[in-house]
Amino acid sequence: MMKGGALPKKESKMRIRAFPTTVDEKYVENIWALLKNAIQEIQKKNNSGLSFEELYRNAYTMVLHKYGERLYTGLKEVVTQHLENKVREDVLNSLHNNFLQTLNQAWHDHSTSMTMIRDILMYMDRVYVQQNDVDNVYNLGLIIFRDQVVRYGCVRDHLRVTLLEMVARERRGEVVDRMAIKNACEMLMRLGINNRLVYEEDFERPFLAQSGDFYKMESQIFLAENSASVYIKKVEARISEESERAKHYLDKSTESRIVEVVEQELIKVHMRTIVEMENSGVVHMLKNQKTDDLGCMYKLFSRVTDGLRTICDCASQFLREQGRSMVQEEQESTTNAVHFVQNLLDLKERFDHFLFYSFNNDKLFKQMIVSDFEYFLNLNSKSPEYLSLFIDDKLKKGVKGMTEQEIEGILDKTMVLFRFLQEKDVFERYYKQHLAKRLLLNKSVSDDSEKNMISKLKTECGCQFTSKLEGMFKDITVSNTIMDEFKDHVLASGTNLRGVDLSVRVLTTGFWPTQSATPKCSMPPAARDAFDTFRRFYLAKHSGRQLTLQPQLGNADLNAVFHGPRREDGGVGLDAPTSTSSINNTNGSSTSANCSLSQRSSCTGNPRKHIIQVSTYQMCVLMLFNNRDRLTYEEIQNETDIPERDLVRALQSLAMGKAAQRILLKHPRSKEIEPSHWFTVNDSFTSKLHRVKIQTVAAKGESEPERKETRNKVDEDRKHEIEAAIVRIMKARKRMAHNILVTEVTQQLRARFLPSPMIIKKRIEGLIEREYLARTPEDRKVYTYVA
Repeated sequence: MMKGGALPKKESKMRIRAFPTTVDEKYVENIWALLKNAIQEIQKKNNSGLSFEELYRNAYTMVLHKYGERLYTGLKEVVTQHLENKVREDVLNSLHNNFLQTLNQAWHDHSTSMTMIRDILMYMDRVYVQQNDVDNVYNLGLIIFRDQVVRYGCVRDHLRVTLLEMVARERRGEVVDRMAIKNACEMLMRLGINNRLVYEEDFERPFLAQSGDFYKMESQIFLAENSASVYIKKVEARISEESERAKHYLDKSTESRIVEVVEQELIKVHMRTIVEMENSGVVHMLKNQKTDDLGCMYKLFSRVTDGLRTICDCASQFLREQGRSMVQEEQESTTNAVHFVQNLLDLKERFDHFLFYSFNNDKLFKQMIVSDFEYFLNLNSKSPEYLSLFIDDKLKKGVKGMTEQEIEGILDKTMVLFRFLQEKDVFERYYKQHLAKRLLLNKSVSDDSEKNMISKLKTECGCQFTSKLEGMFKDITVSNTIMDEFKDHVLASGTNLRGVDLSVRVLTTGFWPTQSATPKCSMPPAARDAFDTFRRFYLAKHSGRQLTLQPQLGNADLNAVFHGPRREDGGVGLDAPTSTSSINNTNGSSTSANCSLSQRSSCTGNPRKHIIQVSTYQMCVLMLFNNRDRLTYEEIQNETDIPERDLVRALQSLAMGKAAQRILLKHPRSKEIEPSHWFTVNDSFTSKLHRVKIQTVAAKGESEPERKETRNKVDEDRKHEIEAAIVRIMKARKRMAHNILVTEVTQQLRARFLPSPMIIKKRIEGLIEREYLARTPEDRKVYTYVA
């Protein structure tokens, strides 16, 4: 009850009149007759007088009163009848005249009419179709058109043949109706109703098969009539044509499929044939710098599986042949060390050019170049020595036509080759020898260039690799200080050095490539006395040390006077010469001394004075001729006691070198030097230069005995390095199987050299004998570390 006794208000409600719950059959038939007529008029394109609102309401009434099935079935019958009786007949009549245009027009008209019909029967789509899980109005029309027109009897085959023929004609260069093809393909896609099945079955699969046959035949013609370069361009054009064709009038997904067919038939099937074409394939392109053609081939072959690998294999085979040829030329002594390395650098530059400009800096090709250079560079056991000789040539004074920046660039390229070396420890030994000569003979182009090179090696191999090289520079600095102190001592004490201007380099044994045994050499008295004076001075300041002379590292300046052609009593005067020798300190230092000697002989004619720059060994030889007019090789060897190998080189330089540097004359004039051959001074020697440098006969590298000696030293060093690595690993791991230990040792040492498993095994056995390691009782292939 409401407060205050007020009566409640009545609520007003909106009421909608319901449709009649039932309609009679006659009423339904009338509605359907009206809708059927409207559908037929739409199919006849007479739809302008129709009221779509009224038609929609009538269709709505039928569905609402459960006559949806009647409406759906009636629609199917009307559409089928129209397509069978009218449309299909028109298409069949056009098989031999405007077939594709007629079919496309029929499809367009049917699609338009079904869109209008769908709008009228929209309510049926929303209710009846969804409730009964049948095809909607528009799709029903597509299915009927597909079955009754497109796939009816000969229409289906004729459509396929027509489309394929039009494509074939266009490939032959004829003009075709592209829009007609496009409309037909779009029709087939639409008839698939949310899938590609109709398009694939009725066109795409036959199209791809026909295309495969076409390009299979065309590839044979192309290969027979064209070079590799032209063939590649034709293939590129075909791929471009097919891609453009697919984009223009085929389904978008067909593009990748047809391009794949072209790639298969024109590229993949013939990959090896193309790259190996004589006088036009990959080898021809590489030989003739066909950078653009290689780039086109790379781009084309990158489209197919294993395409780049095929090019890479062919290029690799050619590169290895080039490398092996260079190694063979060197082994046949047709090229020297500098030329050998320069040829490798030129080859590397060529292939780097191809890598960047033709092969898109591709990782596969980059790895190929690295692998191939490692292969043939290490084929030549002399490569470490030659690489060091090449660097030595670039870092010496007198390199003409090159700035320091250009030298720096060459050294950077050389470091790339250095990375390919497996025997970096061998390179280190040779580099130390060559650096020593540059430093001791003051031949370095500059200290900065030398230090930059050492910095490059340090970056590449670590501090341990360059510690001795850096120690060599330190020794030179210390030696300069010692010489300043010695000169002050000579002046203060009034010591007479008999005209010798002495310069000594004190070198630390272990840093420098000095000989442990004192080299044999009978020094001229003045040079020997000058050095003895220095020895006493040095040992007084550094007691307990021992100096060992190293004459093979020294040099000398000789003041020489020539008097024209020799008479029986005439000769040459070597006046106030300057010589250089090397001294080794057994406690860890080595010394280089400059000695000044002079002695006159009777001579006639117009005197010509020169300063002759020679090695210490050459000085010892030349000074003998101040006392004798003629000496045999055997006599020179007995009096100087110079090692045979070094004496031969000294005499070759003095008597058989460049014509402008022949201080001595050899009898007889043959290339070989025999014990009985004799030498005299060349009194007719003349030179435009006051200071004449006698070049030591340049060796292409070490002689075989020298090389064998170096290898023996390297092998001895490697034993210690391998054992040290084994001990380090075992100390950390305590217990390891043989194979794992060998692998780890190899991995640790590969930056310096590549030890063989057999050598590692021998070093393991040596450590077991010395009780650093032990085999386990249960498995002899497992080792333990013995503390």
